[in-house]
Amino acid sequence: MKSIVIVGGGVAGTITANYLAMRLKDEIRSGDVKVTLISDREKQLYEPGLLYLIFNRFEEEDILRDVKYLLDPQVELKIVRATRIDAESSKIDLEDGSKVEYDYLVIATGSRVVPEDVPGLVESGHWFYNLEGARRLREGLAKFRKGKILVSVMGIPHKCPVAPIEVTFLLHDFYKIHGVRKNVEILYTYPINKVFTMNNVSELVEEMFRERNIGYKTFFNPLEVDAERRVVVTLEGEEEPFDLLIAIPPHKGSQVIIDSGLGDRDGWVPTDRYTLKAEGYDNIYVVGDATNLPVSKAGSVAHFEAEVVAENIAAEVKGLPPTARYFGKAMCFIETGFDQATYIWFDYETPPKPVKPNKFIHWMKIAYNRMYWLTARGIL
Repeated sequence: MKSIVIVGGGVAGTITANYLAMRLKDEIRSGDVKVTLISDREKQLYEPGLLYLIFNRFEEEDILRDVKYLLDPQVELKIVRATRIDAESSKIDLEDGSKVEYDYLVIATGSRVVPEDVPGLVESGHWFYNLEGARRLREGLAKFRKGKILVSVMGIPHKCPVAPIEVTFLLHDFYKIHGVRKNVEILYTYPINKVFTMNNVSELVEEMFRERNIGYKTFFNPLEVDAERRVVVTLEGEEEPFDLLIAIPPHKGSQVIIDSGLGDRDGWVPTDRYTLKAEGYDNIYVVGDATNLPVSKAGSVAHFEAEVVAENIAAEVKGLPPTARYFGKAMCFIETGFDQATYIWFDYETPPKPVKPNKFIHWMKIAYNRMYWLTARGIL
């Protein structure tokens, strides 16, 4: 019997498991193949929903589902933390002391925020990149009525690259709706020489920032946050004061990847950009945020990669050549307010061309937010 193990219960892990179950249903039923998902959590969080939760547009029940509910019943689910992956012996150590052997492994361990890497940020900043941070920020925004909000991207790469732009636009609309926008200064900062990594997107966003009287600074690389003086100190020697700090904290790969020696300095797994195999290993694939690929750490990327990985593993199990390839395909909605949005498609060779923001695309995004759970189950 062939054992296929997926480590990670986020979207990348569940969708890969579901695609595998669909492609190998006969082999699973006959007992020739076993698919196992190892997740360190019982519930999956729809992370794009955190952007709406902080403005009280979503509740927690809208963005949480049991992993078991999302998973094809042919897939075995283990709710336990993986502590080490021994790639040489094809074994995984689990926190409960047991081990799992595999013939094929899919690493879908995602990424995590490490605000503690910026001195002072934990004590004096907010973020919305996990549920705990989003809850605190929701309370902070509800009380804030006057002063300066600093939205600062403190490291690249990070999950959902357009989310810092989206939250900045939504802040503008939020305080405009509450009638206090003239009392609230909004400043957005980015580490490189533009407000986003892609030129077409950056040009559009800068124009829209100017139209909305949203300030922005580039080449802004925070070193620390002085909690007492409420200023961000940068590598470039600047000091930027704030009344409310919304940070996009530095991100790293999963601790199990670091502990297993499978990642680079920050825990990203070196991955072939087309086959999605972990470099140096013929039976290990990597999907979603866990890779070191030059693509967005976004949900759409996880979906597109999962299809390729599932197709290739299924082919190998059936004795066929694994010929599916991933070409960097990504799609991202960009909310530009509470009633308008745009979107971008791109891949390794094709740069994005954002369309003019409009209401229809906004409602497409809202509809997708509601339908996401069907895509996680592999239905859409």
